[in-house]
Amino acid sequence: MADLQVDLRAGAVGAAELAAVQAQLRGTVRGEVGFDVTSRALTTMDASNYRRVPLGVVAPRDADDVAATLAACRAHGVPVVARGGGTSIAGQATGTGVVLDFTRHMNGLVSLDPASRTAVVQPGLVLDRLQQAAAPHGLRFGPDPSTHSRCTLGGMIGNNSCGSHSVAWGTTADSVSELSVITARGDLLHPGRDWTGAPEGLRPLVDAELARLRTGFPDLPRRISGYALDALLPENGADVARSFCGSEGTLGILTEAVVRLVEAPRARALAVLGYADESAAAEAAAGLLPCAPLTVEGMAADLVRSTADLPRGGAWLFVETGGDTEAEARARAETIVRAADVLDSLVVTDPSSQRALWRIREDASGTATRMPDGSEAWPGWEDCAVPPARLGAYLRDFRGLLVEHGLRGTPYGHFGDGCIHVRIDFDLLTEAGVARFRGFSEELAELVAAHGGSLSGEHGDGQARAELLPKMYGAEMVTLFERAKGVWDPDDLLNPGMLVRPAPLDTNLRFSVLPREPVDVVFGYPSDGGDFSAAVRRCVGVAKCRTTEVSGPSVMCPSFRATGEEAHSTRGRARLLHEMLAGELVTDGWRSTEVRDALDLCLSCKGCRTDCPVGVDMATYKAEFLHHHYEGRRRPAAHYAMGWLPRWLRLVERTRTAWLVNSLASVGPLAWVAKRLGGIAGERRIPRVARVTFTRWSKRWFRAKTRGMRADWRAGREPERPRGGAVMVWPDTFTEHLSPSVGMAAVRVLEAAGLFVVPMPTKTFGAKELPDEDGDGAAYTFSPWKARRVRVCCGLTYVSTGQLDRARAVLRDTLDLLDVFLSPDLPDMDEVPAYFVVLEPSCAAALRTDLPELLPDDPRAARLAARVLTFAEALERLAPDWTPPRIDRPTVGQTHCHQHAVLGDAPDRRLREAAGLTGELAGGCCGLAGNFGFEKGHYEVSTTCAEEQLLPAVRQAPQDAVILADGFSCRTQLEQLAGVRGRHLAEVLADVLEGEGK
Repeated sequence: MADLQVDLRAGAVGAAELAAVQAQLRGTVRGEVGFDVTSRALTTMDASNYRRVPLGVVAPRDADDVAATLAACRAHGVPVVARGGGTSIAGQATGTGVVLDFTRHMNGLVSLDPASRTAVVQPGLVLDRLQQAAAPHGLRFGPDPSTHSRCTLGGMIGNNSCGSHSVAWGTTADSVSELSVITARGDLLHPGRDWTGAPEGLRPLVDAELARLRTGFPDLPRRISGYALDALLPENGADVARSFCGSEGTLGILTEAVVRLVEAPRARALAVLGYADESAAAEAAAGLLPCAPLTVEGMAADLVRSTADLPRGGAWLFVETGGDTEAEARARAETIVRAADVLDSLVVTDPSSQRALWRIREDASGTATRMPDGSEAWPGWEDCAVPPARLGAYLRDFRGLLVEHGLRGTPYGHFGDGCIHVRIDFDLLTEAGVARFRGFSEELAELVAAHGGSLSGEHGDGQARAELLPKMYGAEMVTLFERAKGVWDPDDLLNPGMLVRPAPLDTNLRFSVLPREPVDVVFGYPSDGGDFSAAVRRCVGVAKCRTTEVSGPSVMCPSFRATGEEAHSTRGRARLLHEMLAGELVTDGWRSTEVRDALDLCLSCKGCRTDCPVGVDMATYKAEFLHHHYEGRRRPAAHYAMGWLPRWLRLVERTRTAWLVNSLASVGPLAWVAKRLGGIAGERRIPRVARVTFTRWSKRWFRAKTRGMRADWRAGREPERPRGGAVMVWPDTFTEHLSPSVGMAAVRVLEAAGLFVVPMPTKTFGAKELPDEDGDGAAYTFSPWKARRVRVCCGLTYVSTGQLDRARAVLRDTLDLLDVFLSPDLPDMDEVPAYFVVLEPSCAAALRTDLPELLPDDPRAARLAARVLTFAEALERLAPDWTPPRIDRPTVGQTHCHQHAVLGDAPDRRLREAAGLTGELAGGCCGLAGNFGFEKGHYEVSTTCAEEQLLPAVRQAPQDAVILADGFSCRTQLEQLAGVRGRHLAEVLADVLEGEGK
């Protein structure tokens, strides 16, 4: 082991001591013990501005493992940090010692008793799992942070989390009955009421400070800052469990908790109230509390991607009401609307519509990390709280302070509780910016205290605010906090530097380790100013990618749901890329095997591009990394076999050997050899190659069509002119060589809709000018004189395998081939194709996004991207009056992940509805994802992804259901795993049209 010196609060740990603590942990802990680079890199950050590099990570299996970990760390003076979902915003889930990760094993619901309305939970249990278990009994856990799909009960207890329903059901501390806690010195305690489970010395400390505890805490619903020592007052029941809540892992390690549940309303209504701005909404919020709402949430228009579904206004209150019936809930919501002075309002009772509206509010925590102009904004003053009646005045003062410091931020949050979330455009990259961050923080802390507020109203103090607690409580109360910490943890072993004796708020900033100069990259990263570091900084750790179930049409993150490993989440991969750029922990840059291995199971589904609130695009980052990682080196066999798929299939076409390839692939031993040499999973069957390509068919079809038109002319008949202009159907690799029937069907449907379909050229045009009608030379060329033979290609297979030089070359050839059609001087003629219909969603997505980002300096790239249409888009835009044939059958299948993430599926939904195809397609990813599911070592993850939604939906489908799958990968996965044939929507419509024509 290298001579490692790590500076810890408990003292310096050298290589020998580090080896000793590792050995003791491995010998006594049954769970995983990870002191490797990947394990440490994944836990350097939470969702805050802070970064600390731990010595190692332990995933305990039970309380005995926790005790063993504490014993080993105590023996060697190594701090311990408890970590749940890692979504803390103040830095309290980071540390320099050993991190306890409770999400892997200690994540169970031990029991649930509907009669007593209690549940026994482990600290790593995700809140949504508890809610799902309680729902059949008409119960729920009251607090519900916006991160409910990935935050853990242990983290909620550590931070005393609240959520949107706190006006009705309070904070986590209000829902805790009894805890099981192991102290740093190994004592097992069971904190509860009446001094139950109190460590020795705590009661005498409180008895000596009764007067201070009775007068030293502000009276407001969201006072989270500091230790809740006032819960230990005799008039408050001497509740040790309640006082433990919000201690941020500094007093003891939670191993189990008994929590109280509340009765869930049988019906709910959501009133969305529109106001001119957030100050007006804040002024109105407190006045709604006498109506006993379940929520009073506020947000402004700056945080909303689209206001189309919201009532008129510049800010909104989301006010939820409950009742035994839908009518009762609606009546209460309408009462609130009448009592509120609003610009506009909306009352919704449909559960799906409510969920859609709530997603707008929940995504604000991620959306807020970008200002409207795209510049970055950061936490740090994320959740101050003031008495609700003072919220409007506080917001005005807060806005004034922002202006004074030249900063911007958009408040949102729990207006009914006086708690405000805000991300501010701090410059945390320069010394001057960090100094402004400190100055603003100090003045804002004074402002909050002046309004009788709490520095933290939900997320805790951590490093972000603990230094400023004296401004809120005074020095004597903070000293009392330190004494209480000493009673629980005399050796300062648990999460040192949090809450008491804190590190300065402007140290350990995670951005300080990143390179100051832009990294040399291939993609353009237009949304990040061409800066790869800025692209990686997009991940702020809110961990929406760690959700364990698909919600609605969402996709992100299929590999995490398949493995449950942080390294296989979008956030985990972003963390590793961050550490790669930092160069402190991951030291071999683009050659890093740790980053390569984490990215290996990324399906490049692009789901994160849309589903991530801040638009992290891990598929692009993966392609970028693979390009640099293998630059000048031999690549995996699969990169040559499947990355070069267009080249191999064109070779088969030119040699007319499709029959031979198919024959050889059907011979077991030969197929086995081919798959082994090509890095293809042995479980996979090699798809059959079409004997006639789509391009060859389309040329024959077009020649026949033109012969018919000439015959009409000779006979004196006027050929029917197209009603919607000319288009070209893009011969992507999959449509061209593997499923040309999709292209043929699309041509028939497009023609039936009145469009003029022109074959894609296969030769670059010469430089000959055509005269215009006046005889002068035109500014465009349209001559088929041979320059060289080229085929259009989106470059997808090269991009997904990180062969970006090859991808750019292919895309340049494509632009050259289509140059005449991309001219800004293209004539306005129905016979000249202006749009390209791309049938394969992944190829359309590559042309829309990868093309302009790989060739940002070529204006033709943006023009081509703008002229790419999906099949449904083409029909809707170019043939708006066409009515598709009625099919009137149910449908099942899955929206293609790239369709969801890049293209959007609204036109497809409308087309299916017009054709009488009923039912919703599943979300998620099919798991094949181009080359991913074919690569050796990926088969298990690929099938797990398919089993999540797609395959169960198909198995449960009615007998007459149409199985839709627009992507070749999706169709292949269905065929190979379920034995069913999925069809492109074009094929389904074409079949009906042909039946009608007979």
